[in-house]
Amino acid sequence: MSAKDKFHDVVKLGLQKDGWTITDDPLRIEWGLVELYIDLGAEKIIAAEKEGYKIAVEVKSFLGQSTISEFHTALGQFINYRLALSQEQPERILYLAVPSDTYETFFKLPFPQTIIQQYQLRLLIYDIENEVIVRWLT
Repeated sequence: MSAKDKFHDVVKLGLQKDGWTITDDPLRIEWGLVELYIDLGAEKIIAAEKEGYKIAVEVKSFLGQSTISEFHTALGQFINYRLALSQEQPERILYLAVPSDTYETFFKLPFPQTIIQQYQLRLLIYDIENEVIVRWLT
């Protein structure tokens, strides 16, 4: 199991403030004889539905020397995790959590935007200081 991201608890708290129940920390998926650990699994019960919504969230901090290198790693993880979830827990929707400052300075550039569209990435944008989710991009 890999180490938790620096802002793991920020995203966890932000989800809880937004009404989500954390069901898994981490969410363990075993598929094709490989164990994968997605940072968080969460569920939100909607009054009109019995089941509610289930999500999985991979948290990234983007604090390293190269944002593009971290983006490549995050994209690879996202694609792998989405495939495993589709086989083992298809009811869950996968999100990539990124800090709001990284979203504003990097993710809005043409290259990342094209990748986001091409690979249909779902993003969860979080505010580090206020420990809240500021935006959901699907």
